[in-house]
Amino acid sequence: MLKYKIALSMVRGVGLLTYKKLISVFGDDESVFKASRKALSSVSGVGEAIWEQIAAKKVLEWAEEELEFLYKTGGYVIAMDDDKFPYRLKECNDHPILMYAKGENCMDVKRVIGIVGTRKMTPYGRALCEEILTDLVQNHPEILVVSGLAYGVDGCAHRKALELGAQTIGVVGHGLDMIYPAAHRELASKMCNQGGILTEFHTRSLVDRKNFVSRNRIIAGLSDVVLVVESGEKGGALLTAEFANSYNREVCALPGRVGDLFSVGCNNLIKSNAAVMVESAQDIERLMNWDAKINSSSSMMYELFPDFTPDQQRVVDYLKEHGKSQINAMTRELDFPYSALSSLLFEMEMQDWVVSFPGGIYELR
Repeated sequence: MLKYKIALSMVRGVGLLTYKKLISVFGDDESVFKASRKALSSVSGVGEAIWEQIAAKKVLEWAEEELEFLYKTGGYVIAMDDDKFPYRLKECNDHPILMYAKGENCMDVKRVIGIVGTRKMTPYGRALCEEILTDLVQNHPEILVVSGLAYGVDGCAHRKALELGAQTIGVVGHGLDMIYPAAHRELASKMCNQGGILTEFHTRSLVDRKNFVSRNRIIAGLSDVVLVVESGEKGGALLTAEFANSYNREVCALPGRVGDLFSVGCNNLIKSNAAVMVESAQDIERLMNWDAKINSSSSMMYELFPDFTPDQQRVVDYLKEHGKSQINAMTRELDFPYSALSSLLFEMEMQDWVVSFPGGIYELR
């Protein structure tokens, strides 16, 4: 039952690793709450504090309240074992056990861009952000724009996406019982009709600085590419870029004038090769191979290889049709588990049948 899954995710000290251990031992969430103290204690990582919370069952009451709140407000739960859990996020080894959402579940579209940056956006940053988004949506109407619903760059990205008719999702660092900042309540409401709001935090969660750091990893995990529009020397946008790089996502940044306070972070990312410098939507399209054209000679050449396995042939046919493609898109389109497809592509690369590029992009050789 969903109640038990929510309750277990509320237990302090139960992260993804411990959760997986518990489920592997007891089979499902409900069985964890019915397990004896001795059985629970036998699971590595389950100490006295965790056992006491499970035994007290207070979290089950909170879970029931959470479900009632979601029912009344139009929210819903996306659990990690649900087919609707975003496949890009599931690739990340620190993804949430579950998430709470309002609006549409539109996260598994073909192209997703995360846009982040300073809360103190300059006119320069705003103009470029809006120009890039306009061109991207015009060329790729199905694109999803993900950000953090904060002031500045986040709000600009969400508003422009709505204006252009694109789907946009705001990942927040608190429960669905509030919107922070409060000034963005109306914006959030509009987003629920053209995207949605997403969080891993339940309604009893406090607004805490560490929650927003955790929120940043979800923005990175949901995205194919993260664009840093403007950033000071330190800030959440740089953490999002760091998460994105650790997840093997592409990171790009807009360059700024030397000495400008809110260009320091972007310029440092570019100088340290932690981000690719971009100045336009076309630069992002080239980086992501979103404008790749099919080379007809590839089709002719691969007719010379008649001994592909059925799975290899599916990959060859897909790449012949789409040209350069990212593994995330291939996972969704071919309905392959990520790990299986990754292994298959590695084998094909060793056979010199495909070539790989940074960002998990593959092409027929």
